[in-house]
Formats: sequence, C-alpha cells, structure tokens
Amino acid sequence: MRHGWFGAGAWDCGKSNRDVRRDVGRTVWGMEIWINPACSKCRSAVSLLDAEGAEYTVRRYLEDVPSEDEIRAVLERLGLEPWDITRTGEAAAKELGVKDWARDAGARDRWIAALAAHPELIQRPIITADDGTAVVARTEDAVRDALSR
Repeated sequence: MRHGWFGAGAWDCGKSNRDVRRDVGRTVWGMEIWINPACSKCRSAVSLLDAEGAEYTVRRYLEDVPSEDEIRAVLERLGLEPWDITRTGEAAAKELGVKDWARDAGARDRWIAALAAHPELIQRPIITADDGTAVVARTEDAVRDALSR
C-alpha cells in the first residue's frame, strides 16, 4: 500500500533525508528530485512522478544540503548559472544583497557559496537523471520533460 505525502512511509520515516519511492509501471532509473516538503510545486512534482510510475530518490535539500561541487554539477546539467536558480525574494537573499551582486564568471563562485550556505535560496524542485540532464521542475510540463529524457 502506498501512502500520501504526509502519511506513513518514506516521507516521514525520520531515518534518512534521501528516500526512494518505487511504484509499479514505467520506471525512470536514477532520478533524484531536490525538494522542500513545504513547497506546493515540489508536492505537485512528486505527485506527477508517482502518477507516471517513476522510480526516484527524494533529497530534502534543506536538511541534506548540497555541497558547492554538487551545486556546480547540477548547474552544468541544467545549463544555467547560479543566479538563474537563486530565489532572490527570500529573506537570506535580501540580507546578503544578492540582487546587487555581479552576474558574471568572476562572481560565479560567490553565488555558489551562497547557495551552499543558504540552501533555501535554491530554486525548487530540481530533477536530475542518470542521462546527464536536469530540469527546474516548477511546472507539469517541466516534470514531463524530465520523464521523457
């Protein structure tokens, strides 16, 4: 029996910040989704992955914070720069003054360090797959795009 988002099971087991969800049907191997469980877009993406029968690993990135190297790797897979995935409206972004930071190669490491130190600034959800692709999955179309790769 499968359980809902906040029901018993993988979502609230308390043993790991990375939980694997398995469903019967079409399987997408090696997929990982970075989520904040309080985020409605993250919950929608997870629901769609479940509906499509995807196998994936959940990473609660506010608890299991990605390293600077992991952020660099995801940015490469996304084909984006760190300022492209920074939530500039968050309180931490305002405190840091990121809106005034340069957006060029020389400032890249500063942005990545800020994302690692303040993971709440990372746009969510992010889906990565073994085929080397990644997507910021804020829409149903983006999640379906990740599933089709």
